[in-house]
Amino acid sequence: MSTDPRAGEAGTQVEPEVLEELLSMRASIDNIDATLVYLLAERFKATQRVGVLKAKHQLPAADPAREKNQISRLKRLAHEAQLDPEFAEKFLNFIIEEVIRHHEAISASSGATGQPGPARAGSSDDPTAR
Repeated sequence: MSTDPRAGEAGTQVEPEVLEELLSMRASIDNIDATLVYLLAERFKATQRVGVLKAKHQLPAADPAREKNQISRLKRLAHEAQLDPEFAEKFLNFIIEEVIRHHEAISASSGATGQPGPARAGSSDDPTAR
């Protein structure tokens, strides 16, 4: 039996080969989580550019038709990927809410110029953070 602090509670009394497999699986999950963070950051950079364009041309922050289409499309993709479509919908709705908040903040802070101040999703310098 072996203990390893990286294994958390599961490492208290685990055979070495089981612990090794557990740590390998968790390392893979950690890599996926890191990838998700970077992908979300890229997505928010793209939506910030959309927000600037919308503010510049005085377009509404929300686009319900686009949002509905995106949710339907991603639910289909989730089903194909064997991911719970309802989970995918909740996740996308959360992202959409954040994007709309950012677009509203960009519009409010840009005036007629369409040039936003810096904002990052969920950061303390995000003027729309709650």
